[in-house]
Amino acid sequence: MSEVEEAPRTYSGALLGAIAVALLLGLGGLIWSYTLNSKLTTQQQELTEAKAQNAHLDAQLRETDERLNVATDELKTSLGLTQKQLDARARELSSREQRAEATAAKLATAQEQTAQQVTAVSSGLTDVKTDVGGVKTDVAKTQTDLANAVSQLTSMKGDLSGHSSLIARNAEELEVLKHKGDRNIYEFTLVKGQKKPVGTVSLELKKADSKKSKFTLVVYADDKEYEKKDKNLNEPLQFYAGKDPALYEIVVNNVSARNTITGYLSTPKSAPVPAATGR
Repeated sequence: MSEVEEAPRTYSGALLGAIAVALLLGLGGLIWSYTLNSKLTTQQQELTEAKAQNAHLDAQLRETDERLNVATDELKTSLGLTQKQLDARARELSSREQRAEATAAKLATAQEQTAQQVTAVSSGLTDVKTDVGGVKTDVAKTQTDLANAVSQLTSMKGDLSGHSSLIARNAEELEVLKHKGDRNIYEFTLVKGQKKPVGTVSLELKKADSKKSKFTLVVYADDKEYEKKDKNLNEPLQFYAGKDPALYEIVVNNVSARNTITGYLSTPKSAPVPAATGR
């Protein structure tokens, strides 16, 4: 009876052990499954996040590619423009170089021409110096001749007391008097009865006697009349005229049989001149 009772107890312990082991294995499986599921969920989330990040990176990459393409196009355009500018600059420099060479050639030609002109001018100056020497000699001779001619002019006292001057008695002496240059000379020819402007005054011949070489003359100056009655040839007839009174002189060199006289009026250089002379 004791053996029979011990046998079931032994089988019950084994069964319980097996059940315990099964339970432990089942519980371990559940724990392992839960853990595995958690890991799978985590990995799936990480995979989703990685996909999303990859999609974001892919978008950024496409955007970067587009920017690179735009930048590349702009760089190509810029390089193209730069090359054109370089080509234009090269052409400009070449043109400048050509102009510089042309200018240098012109300058060399101008320098050569200038040197030739300087040589010609130097030669001309030598000739001029020679001519000037001759002119100086001629001028000295002319001055001597003029001095001699002036010395031949007659000094006579005028019809105003205390005043005398050089007078010309003929055409040759009149030319000498003109070239002396210290007075204005106005030549005239008057016919009897004629009133004629001479210089800034007017003259009228009243009487002419060729046999006695005498004449009577009326001078009109500054609204005044001066009668020079029965005057002789080559006698200075003097009167004052002008705003600032200056001494005027009339000299008659010839009285003809046709009641005509010829002579000249002499005025100071400071005296007024007629507008018609252009002086």
